[in-house]
Amino acid sequence: MSPQKVPDSSRRSDRSRRAIYDAALALVGEAGYPRTTIEGIAARAGVGKQTIYRWWPSKAAVLMEAFLDLAARQAEEAAGAGEGDDGGHVIPDTGDLAADLRHVLRATVDELNDPVTEAPTRALAAEGIVDPVLGAQFVERLLDPSIQLYVTRLRAAQEAGELRADIDPRIALELLIAPLTHRWLLRTLPLTHAYADTLVDYALGGLSARP
Repeated sequence: MSPQKVPDSSRRSDRSRRAIYDAALALVGEAGYPRTTIEGIAARAGVGKQTIYRWWPSKAAVLMEAFLDLAARQAEEAAGAGEGDDGGHVIPDTGDLAADLRHVLRATVDELNDPVTEAPTRALAAEGIVDPVLGAQFVERLLDPSIQLYVTRLRAAQEAGELRADIDPRIALELLIAPLTHRWLLRTLPLTHAYADTLVDYALGGLSARP
């Protein structure tokens, strides 16, 4: 049986979507989110603006999907290169909780400082503050999956006796990621690996079951 052919319209649609994603990310990085427009994205992507409006209700929705697509592509490339899926998406369980948390927080620092992803991440975070619908999508589609990985790793540490049994992992993880996000969003001080390591040391000093 011969393989089923993909309709040309589907190929064109896929190419158009990818062109729109790339255009949205590039424009936000170059001009900033406020100056990025649907018209500008359409012109950069080489499509009509009605094409974009047919698929997305707003430029924020375009950027959200573009960012998710970028993250998926980066994860595939990392997996193909045998590097695992870092950038805050995997928390190893080597039996050494401190080392595992330092590993993932350092990867998160690198991701937040990456010029390719920094601008769209800031734009989505800022827009989500004033747009509750987008904010809910940002949390559900971008934050919650990573948050759940932290919860799973901290619960495993509880079961291994590394952490106090009475802590709430969902609250405990905020001791790690909230200060990191605060420094990054407000640019109060440089976001570095050393800072990430210190957060782990401070957080575990208050959570540890061992004296």
